Amino acid sequence: MKTLMIAGLLSVLTVQTAQAQDFDFNEMEYTPHQTTFQLFAPATGKAPKVRIYKQGIGGRAVKTATMKRSGDIWTATVKGDLMNQFYTFDIGRGETPGVFAKAVGVNGRRGAIIDEEKTFPDDWCCDQHPVVKSPADLVVYELHHRDFSVARPDARYPGKFLALTEPWAIDHLKELGVNAVHILPSYDYGSVDETRLGEPQYNWGYDPVNYNVPEGSYSTDPYDPVCRIREFKQMVQALHQAGIAVILDVVYNHTYDIDHSNFQLTYPDYFYRKTATTPDGSPSGYSNGSGCGNETASEQPMMRRFMIESVKHWYKEYRVDGFRFDLMGCHDIETMNQIRQELSKLDPSIIIYGEGWSAGACALPTELLGMKANIAQMPGIAAFSDELRDALRGPFSDDTKPGWLGGAPDCEESLKFGIVGCISHPQVDMAKVNYSTAPWATEPTQMLSYVSCHDDMCLADRLRASVLGITEAELIRLDLLAQTAVFTSQGVPFMLSGEELLRTKQGVHNSFKSPDSINQLDWTNKDKYPQVFKYYRDLIALRKHHPAFRLGDAHLVRKHLEFLDAPKGVVAFRLKDYAGRDDWRNIIVILNANRAEATVAIPKGMYTVVCKDGTIDEQSTSKIFGRRTTVSPQSALILHD
Repeated sequence: MKTLMIAGLLSVLTVQTAQAQDFDFNEMEYTPHQTTFQLFAPATGKAPKVRIYKQGIGGRAVKTATMKRSGDIWTATVKGDLMNQFYTFDIGRGETPGVFAKAVGVNGRRGAIIDEEKTFPDDWCCDQHPVVKSPADLVVYELHHRDFSVARPDARYPGKFLALTEPWAIDHLKELGVNAVHILPSYDYGSVDETRLGEPQYNWGYDPVNYNVPEGSYSTDPYDPVCRIREFKQMVQALHQAGIAVILDVVYNHTYDIDHSNFQLTYPDYFYRKTATTPDGSPSGYSNGSGCGNETASEQPMMRRFMIESVKHWYKEYRVDGFRFDLMGCHDIETMNQIRQELSKLDPSIIIYGEGWSAGACALPTELLGMKANIAQMPGIAAFSDELRDALRGPFSDDTKPGWLGGAPDCEESLKFGIVGCISHPQVDMAKVNYSTAPWATEPTQMLSYVSCHDDMCLADRLRASVLGITEAELIRLDLLAQTAVFTSQGVPFMLSGEELLRTKQGVHNSFKSPDSINQLDWTNKDKYPQVFKYYRDLIALRKHHPAFRLGDAHLVRKHLEFLDAPKGVVAFRLKDYAGRDDWRNIIVILNANRAEATVAIPKGMYTVVCKDGTIDEQSTSKIFGRRTTVSPQSALILHD
């Protein structure tokens, strides 16, 4: 009996795999004479129906068609010209725009039939992806649309996609020097009611509804299906013209809920994992590795194909340059590798990175999932380094505990592991590294170097919470020191928007639905703390000007990066012998977190001082000579010969 059951399951899987390859994810094919719809759905007592509406919300259906079945693929053709009308599918559980709608009405309740050419901005045909030779060359700036622009006095479109087309926004990003913008979820999500945008509403957007359509609340007219698409493209176009890549935060690991999700309304329980807790081992409850009440099944043939076609759609239709996978540790390795392979066929420079963890136990074994420890099995895919993050500022689980910046002991080895890009290095003792017992990256470009991001305290807030008696001057010194560690590391540097303005979220850790008063950037800080912005700008320029900081190759890192002996609370390293064909022969970086100055032995020579006491000057003529140097408290010293 068991053998027959397994054979039956394999037969079903084989059929579904074939259907996944054949299924046309366009979902709807329009001509002026008729429109053909298709749906992936199970055989039930009643055939699914397609309903046609004049509006995106309200009103009665003007046409209804019953779909015909071929396996788990259903089709229906509706006669007449349906341009600018709306549609839903219904298998008997409620109406849905389907899983691959490419245009929707307000709140994403109905799919929309639109003229694609109307979504093209002027000169869209001439848009070009920024040229990126290596992920190590990227400087990633993470932002939320409302955070970035809602409090900007001169913004014409505060909180909208179009804010990132405005001169003030482009000028700030270019002046700072970032060359990639990571935008928090910008697909159609569920927690903001697009019919009530005059009322205070806020959410990060990690509650997906329609994965393949831009969010309506970030457009100037959520009722117009064309508007949100065109304005998203205008945003991408403006950033590309400034030489800035666009990275989209994608959340395929869970849906807003189960019962009302487009997945569940079209093919119940197919797209979700379940736990096996009954006496006979059969599935019962839904697995919750996402921590959001459900967990999608990336290993299912149609879910895997959905994810692949979705990212390809964002690349081809919207010209997105990269993807950040939320809770990548929920997805199986094979799916992530297939995504990498399919995107590389389109453009090998597309960057893919994600959170190398889940938020809870998944229904699949850990060894099959896209965890940080399995990154070596996912070439061309990167993960965030929580080793470096928490070594610098303290553990994610306790905002009051300090890290190296606050004087916590024994953080130096974890910091060194982050500096080399989480690869194997003969001078890093893995027995002393937090969280990881072995190197997990095969190349430094598989590691994202960072100290703060959206779902945590801002760096300044964390320092205030964890460093006893901290003064404002000390806060600024430690903030700049932390980012020096990030931007001189060999991984891909990543920063949260507003850190260059000494951003605060008033101490809130998880501000996913906090009001604008908590999340918004305070642009007056650019004038209030000019030394902070200037240091960030000059630090980014230093990295971009000197290939020694972005070797992008594990062999070269091991060859050219050596750590120097240093006292407790200090990490020092040398990039030697014209690393990466740098103009500077040897570069020495010394990071001192102590409240007292520190003395470090260095190779004998004549050195130029380019970073000291919170100032970076690549044209400096300041010199030191000898075998030892002194580093000021809570600061970085960078020398070269």
